[in-house]
Amino acid sequence: MKTLKIYMLSLALLSAGGCKDFLDVEPITSVTETNYYKTPQDAYKALVGCYDGLQTVWGEGMSFPVASEIMSDNCFGGGGASDSYNYQMVDEFDKLRSPSDQNNFGPNWIAYYKAIYRANVLISKMDQIEWGADAALRSIYESEVRFLRAYLYFDMVRLFGNIPLLVSPSAENLSQSAPDEVYKVIASDLKFAADNLPAIAYNAQPVANHGRVTKYAAAALLARVFLYYTGYYAKPDLVGLVSKAEALAYLENIISTGGYSLVSNFANLWPSSLTAYEGEDNKETVFAIKYTYTSDYDGNTDGNHWMVMFGMREQFVFPYGNGWGFGTVNPKLYNAYTASDSRRAPSIIAVAAENVGFTNQSKQREYSGFYVEKYSPLVDEAGNSVSVNKGAVNFMIGQFQDYVSIRYSDVLLMAAELGSANAQTYFDDVRKRAYQEAFTPLPVTQDNLMKERRLEFAFEGIRYWDLLRRGVNVAAQEIAENTTLLSAGQSAPKVISASKIVETGGLQQIPYTQITLSDGVLKQNPGW
Repeated sequence: MKTLKIYMLSLALLSAGGCKDFLDVEPITSVTETNYYKTPQDAYKALVGCYDGLQTVWGEGMSFPVASEIMSDNCFGGGGASDSYNYQMVDEFDKLRSPSDQNNFGPNWIAYYKAIYRANVLISKMDQIEWGADAALRSIYESEVRFLRAYLYFDMVRLFGNIPLLVSPSAENLSQSAPDEVYKVIASDLKFAADNLPAIAYNAQPVANHGRVTKYAAAALLARVFLYYTGYYAKPDLVGLVSKAEALAYLENIISTGGYSLVSNFANLWPSSLTAYEGEDNKETVFAIKYTYTSDYDGNTDGNHWMVMFGMREQFVFPYGNGWGFGTVNPKLYNAYTASDSRRAPSIIAVAAENVGFTNQSKQREYSGFYVEKYSPLVDEAGNSVSVNKGAVNFMIGQFQDYVSIRYSDVLLMAAELGSANAQTYFDDVRKRAYQEAFTPLPVTQDNLMKERRLEFAFEGIRYWDLLRRGVNVAAQEIAENTTLLSAGQSAPKVISASKIVETGGLQQIPYTQITLSDGVLKQNPGW
């Protein structure tokens, strides 16, 4: 039996036949990899498992949404005054800030590859399933699972740049692939999904299907991948598989046939608007990772485990719930909004301006006076956690707000950036909602688009990658910081060096444990 390296930890355990050559006995259960995957029902259950894989990749470790904001110029590391400095290490791209924290993304690395393994198994079994009268389901299920695999790999290749690429179930100790090879799989998977899923308008879907991949989600993610890859790597197309014109055509099809539209009031996109909340899966949601309040400590990772990181440090003030105070908001972002921009208030908790009454500065590191509101835990007027009220085990793992990964406004702004004939209209539509009666038109330029994207998508895990795709040097200059913040109630310098971001190429540290347990097959990224 092949040695199972820990960067593939538990992959064989997901396959009942993984140790057959070690101990040849009859399985104690009736379901094995060899006798499963026979019917469309089997395929559907496996597909649900693949969605579950995506849902759990941020259950432990350092989540992609939080890390993306901390790496950007939107947020600082934050956290508790007595915590380790691992979030500062990520924020400042400097391993010397917390030398003992060499596995920040260790649990995530393992969870990503577990999820990818599930996807690879299902894809590899498509031919052995007896589809019969349900033949049309094959392309639908395959499209969905290939989207999920692409989504997972896109996270990883952006974070780490150099990762092992698996496109079939395997426990091999693989070396890292060139990023282009990973992007070829991502592009191929997303093209397959966008071209093979049925063109069902979002609003025409059954409610039970909300959260499942659609043709339009695949097309939108493909455009996002195109913009990032061609920007970061300075290439004219997406690994020869998708041209700029093709990426735009996918977006224009979403706009013309997808049934999406902008919610009239930006604030109502977010649960903190309380009774005015438009709700999950509203007409602006193109793709979201679904969460519920049913997480427990017995293996059910159904909740949003990362949102608590953004909560105010150990203090609640209705409607904002308590949390761990990571990702304190850079005042420069708050000041980038004009007073007439309706996105500022529902995006950022401004402690002084809102008279929030936060008094726990002694426990907070890198206090700036601003917290994330879009993904803040919530409490009722009596101070009880809304998630616990619904039956969650506790507020830490029971948050149930979905992560809205792609919104329709992003589709409009990406289409404008790619040169749509309707670019000005799309750009204006997004800005008109933001400024309402105070709207004044701006020309569609790269600088104007990037400024608007920052304000529109603050704390949605997009800003850092928008910066990076303009070039590492540009990103480094935007993110570089030299200021003073309060840590444990005392003024302390905060320095983010542009040279560190350039040195690392904007990539993060590959978990040290994975390099060790690969017997040196995996190589660490420069700067780490």
